[in-house]
Amino acid sequence: MRIKLPLRYSALQKALVTIVLASGLSALSASSHREAPLIANDPLADNTDLYVFRSPDAPNTITVIANYIPAELPFGGPNYYNFGENIRYEIHIDNNPATPGDDIIYRLTFRQTNEDPTTFFNIRLGKQNLKTVYTLERSLNGGMSFQTLEANGVVPPNNIGPRSIEGSPVGLGAANYQALFQAAIKTVSTGEKVFCGPVDDPFYVDLGGVFDLGDAPRRGSKARDGLAKYNVHTIALQIPINILQKDGKNVNQAANILDGDFVIGVWASASRRAIRTLSTDGSVPRDSGAWVQVSRLGMPLTNEVVVPVGFKDRWNFLTPYQDLDPANLAIYAPFFYNPELALYMDDSQFGSAVPAFRALRIQSNSLGSFDFRNGKDGLFGLKGLAALDGTALAENAFGALLLPAAKSPRAVDLWPIFYVGVPNMRPYQLATGKNGNPLAAGKPFINNFLPSGDMLRLNMAVPPTPRNDPNFSSLGLVQAAVLGLTDTTYNKTTAIQFIPNMDGFPNGRRLEDNVTRIELQAVGGVVLAAVGLWYDDYLPGKTPSPVTNLLLNVLQYSTGVEANDAPFSNSFPYLATPWRGTEVGQ
Repeated sequence: MRIKLPLRYSALQKALVTIVLASGLSALSASSHREAPLIANDPLADNTDLYVFRSPDAPNTITVIANYIPAELPFGGPNYYNFGENIRYEIHIDNNPATPGDDIIYRLTFRQTNEDPTTFFNIRLGKQNLKTVYTLERSLNGGMSFQTLEANGVVPPNNIGPRSIEGSPVGLGAANYQALFQAAIKTVSTGEKVFCGPVDDPFYVDLGGVFDLGDAPRRGSKARDGLAKYNVHTIALQIPINILQKDGKNVNQAANILDGDFVIGVWASASRRAIRTLSTDGSVPRDSGAWVQVSRLGMPLTNEVVVPVGFKDRWNFLTPYQDLDPANLAIYAPFFYNPELALYMDDSQFGSAVPAFRALRIQSNSLGSFDFRNGKDGLFGLKGLAALDGTALAENAFGALLLPAAKSPRAVDLWPIFYVGVPNMRPYQLATGKNGNPLAAGKPFINNFLPSGDMLRLNMAVPPTPRNDPNFSSLGLVQAAVLGLTDTTYNKTTAIQFIPNMDGFPNGRRLEDNVTRIELQAVGGVVLAAVGLWYDDYLPGKTPSPVTNLLLNVLQYSTGVEANDAPFSNSFPYLATPWRGTEVGQ
């Protein structure tokens, strides 16, 4: 079971780097649109996406973006989409595993005014109907008390068209829509920046193909971005790192770029009152009773494609802190230990039923010993052995979490990525320097361990990759692993180094990260390969390099949609302005 990764490139390694760099640089930004039956009927409270990343132009801050209201038509008047008045929108942050529940909460509530109720137009003669403002509150004690940071934040109007915005004396008379957008960015007294309003939906994927029984890339027609030229409503915050770090430290106080004290977990939610009373006179419904969470989002695609339809609604009502309760763990963890998607990447199951996934084939005989297909044991056969001493899989470490039972093969890779984070411990280091033993010490490239359930985790100590860096890639940590394994700048040592894209998904999520592609590659076993559990066509002692055809197939896999439909901005809130109602379809 020995694999020595050569320090110099082989021809296949050079091909691998060329392929991944080329495909990565051509891509720019998956997710939770209409992901469960109940929330699909309540779009104003529907979380669609969550992004958490170190701000590229303000690296002492973290940007958090929570999007709501899926598939907004830009021309959807006369009552254009907007945040709901009787909804609590919240961004939750866990920064300390020693404290129960949230450590920081940002809460936003919205209220609307009709400035001219005599017209059916949204904007007329300088007045706006459904004009929306927000209140921003912050709790630093887990929700026991809240401080108001902004009482009258402005939400810019929808980008209806030129006559309404800037091109007519009977509209708002703004210089242009960008001026309204920029004027809505607010810096509050405690140092956070905030923007709330309509934006281009940054999520891109061929929704039509994916939900047509996994036809991505499409077999008989051209792939299409299912959300091109649709909008969403965003809550964007830019928060100083010393506010988020559990001890109030600045990032320059981190011990190294993988300092575990700088790990945060972030999730977003929406809550409604338990009771709604309708009136026969057409007046506004009355909401009362306790607040009930109706939507949540941490890791992208969890409730959309990992959790089966019969369990989705219950998932939305749970908090991440309930995910690790034994009763909930018994229900939901098996969906990660043996994910449905893996059945379609296994020729002994239903691999032939989804030909679009042909490039994705899970290891069934890695290193001649380990089978990670659904229902197999993966690394469980090593449980309790001395070979695991000093690793995260040891019983005196996290073996109970990561090797919970037989026939749970993906508890060792997929489950920690979603549920607890990945520690900087053996075997979760790159195969570089392991000399053929996947359990040996290798090159560190991730440390975002925080055992608190489904959240988007970020190690804030990891520097941001400049967006103009030639190595910047929408493949996130997958591309960082490729460089750490094959680039002589990084693979000559096992010391901690910054590798471009270590700040990418699943260590946080940047707007550019192509999480649909990354997660499908992960189900296909790419994380296992990165730490030295190579694909079946690598035969130790016989195959010259572990960079084999099966690995190249996984890295080259694409859903067919590799770019957002609008470019991102270089400054906060980084999102593109919303599509204009008069331009869509032209």
